[in-house]
Amino acid sequence: MGFGLVVPAIPIFARSFGVNNAAVGLIVSAFAAMRFLSGLISGRLIDRFGERIVFAVGVTLVSIFTLLLAFSQNYLQMLIFRTAGGLGSSMFSVSANSVILRSVEDSKRAQVQSIYNSTFLLGGITGPAFGGLLMSISLRAPFLVYAATLFTAGMIAFFFLTATHLDPANNPDEASVSALDALKIPAYRISLISTFIITWVLFGLRNSITPLFVVEELRGTNAVVGYGFGLGALIQTIFVIRAGRYSDERGRKAALYIGTLFGAIGIGLLAFATHQWMYLISMAILGLGGAYLSATPAAIVGDVVKGKIGRVVGAFQMAGDAGMIAGPLVVGWLADIYDFRTAYAATLAIFSILILLAWRLPETRSTIVSK
Repeated sequence: MGFGLVVPAIPIFARSFGVNNAAVGLIVSAFAAMRFLSGLISGRLIDRFGERIVFAVGVTLVSIFTLLLAFSQNYLQMLIFRTAGGLGSSMFSVSANSVILRSVEDSKRAQVQSIYNSTFLLGGITGPAFGGLLMSISLRAPFLVYAATLFTAGMIAFFFLTATHLDPANNPDEASVSALDALKIPAYRISLISTFIITWVLFGLRNSITPLFVVEELRGTNAVVGYGFGLGALIQTIFVIRAGRYSDERGRKAALYIGTLFGAIGIGLLAFATHQWMYLISMAILGLGGAYLSATPAAIVGDVVKGKIGRVVGAFQMAGDAGMIAGPLVVGWLADIYDFRTAYAATLAIFSILILLAWRLPETRSTIVSK
């Protein structure tokens, strides 16, 4: 269930301290800000110590700070503990992506990245719904359960995960690639901008104001919020591996085009939603778009950069985290100054830039399979 447990709980728990939409957005953005600031540091740690150790330590750190967050007595405490958890999140997510991009052959990169994403999505199917039920008991309950699952995962990774072929000590001659060198590659630059926009929507927009929009504008319950997130995760899980295979066979450009189309439809429907069923449909469509968009930018990075790429992956993650920072802050501010629908409309305008990026992207898959 993992992170899905706390996705709908974070904005509602923050609101329980009597703060406005911008402050709710800050909770989401602060977590991403810490991930952003520590992205290159995580990459350096990976290049030096290897993925296993950095992954295990990162997961354990998130567990500890999530437990502390569960006992927050005011908004400031929640903000501090959520922000601190971003460091651990950076460490384990950069580690996991580095393993995938370094270990998988080009012809299956997006498929494997999709399988990795689907493990989170499977938890996202039951997580939000179960998290919604836990919130009916206590707003703190989802965080306590999440902390326990993370601690277990950290211990498993530390004692049982082995990756000797990726251990820096076993690969002393493998070249280390800097983020500055990678930035000279046009496709890498496009992948950074793309992941910034995608995370703005798939994380920043959905996880900040959308639960509040459903509860306050559509008069839905916390359970309805959870059902929508669960439905979106279910649709994304069903199609994510198929979408990864499509990206490997037909190319990154085609996958980016398709994901952008469905994403735009989902955001547009949210902007005009007047009933709870419209929210549920929009989340399902966003899940379909997310299936094509979630793996493609990372696959591009693996296509064009080889060697020890901890810092390259760290910079890529920083771009995504920047979207998680900007998204909640901007949409929260727009929702406060104007309304929720204006925030969705502005996001749709930003999201449409992906069409231009897909057009400018040089195809990075060396061999396209024709059918």
